[in-house]
Amino acid sequence: MSKFVNPTKVITGVNTRWSYANVWDPKSINGGAPKYSVSLIIPKSDTATVNKIKAAIQAAYEEGEAKLKGNGKTVPALSILKTPLRDGDLERPDDEAYKNAYFINANSGTAPGIVDADRQPILDRSEVYSGVYGRASINMYAFNSNGNKGIACGLNNLQKTRDGEPLGGKSRAEDDFATEEDDDFLN
Repeated sequence: MSKFVNPTKVITGVNTRWSYANVWDPKSINGGAPKYSVSLIIPKSDTATVNKIKAAIQAAYEEGEAKLKGNGKTVPALSILKTPLRDGDLERPDDEAYKNAYFINANSGTAPGIVDADRQPILDRSEVYSGVYGRASINMYAFNSNGNKGIACGLNNLQKTRDGEPLGGKSRAEDDFATEEDDDFLN
């Protein structure tokens, strides 16, 4: 049985870290339609994932040439278009989480499926937060709207592979109350 391989779809590596994880409730950005979103931080050392993303961007460019051309005479070169794969060292130099990494912002109008390492659905919202590690199923596509042209990244599904240090300075309740010290509590 041959499976159709979608050249614009990528499954990221297990060392991808999730940041700005708005995966339970859609959020509106700048008054736009509410969307589910996540920033995927990919270590530069994960060349397999980076190369798959670059190939998917190229495939989306080729697939979307008519859309990118629009009413113009020619298709703009991929090198001048906005693409989703960005360099954390250049664009987020003051953020330790983005050091030695690329990042890609993925979003969707529909909720992503979220599973654990054993592919069981995660229902406890506290299990998924900015800072966890996991794989993401994403797809690249061409866009041409309101004078903006480029390649964007859609979010399909997420698989949490392990916990990580929470990003954004917020601690988890489980961590805050992990000790038995009640020193100040009863005084």
